[in-house]
Amino acid sequence: MGQRGEPRRVQAHDGELGAAVARAQQGDEAAFAVAYRLVQPGLLGYVRGLVGDDAEDVAADAWLEIARDLGRFKGDGAGFRGWTATIARHRALDHLRRQKVRPRPTALEQDVLDLPGPHSTHDQALETLSTGAALALVATLPRDQAEAVLLRVVVGLDGLAAARVLGKRPGAVRTATYRGLKRLARQLGADGVTDDGPRTLGESI
Repeated sequence: MGQRGEPRRVQAHDGELGAAVARAQQGDEAAFAVAYRLVQPGLLGYVRGLVGDDAEDVAADAWLEIARDLGRFKGDGAGFRGWTATIARHRALDHLRRQKVRPRPTALEQDVLDLPGPHSTHDQALETLSTGAALALVATLPRDQAEAVLLRVVVGLDGLAAARVLGKRPGAVRTATYRGLKRLARQLGADGVTDDGPRTLGESI
């Protein structure tokens, strides 16, 4: 995650992922292992941002459901990443409810305008998001911002896919992502952070 093109590098594997999923749906266990290898790192990072140290157990529960329902999935590699993120999110929220941990309320206004501009906040924050300490910082963000950043940067979803996972409008996810990255950049001591944010994490929605 330490380089600026990570979401695109993740997406570059979508062709391989889609082919592996199609073979796995035909009963190819080796292909399922390939799909797991391509998806698990980002998925685990996302879940860790939601539930902390219990991430591996929650992710394992999610993969049990993914394997069970694999035949129902329809779509390509990018769609599979979004589908698995949705399942993992449900398992994480179930876990939080069982632990009686209430998500922090969001202050995000749903009708906020798009925020076009340079990529300085995005680039500076992404430089340090590969570390466990940075993921811990993500967990301190308001919940809407934390989830948006995790889905866009760690899982590598595009804006529309992230919006579908969260059940929100793309503009709201874009705004939450920008605000989260800007706050992270300040916390990480990035120099020269501007007040303008990117439309997305390096690409258009």
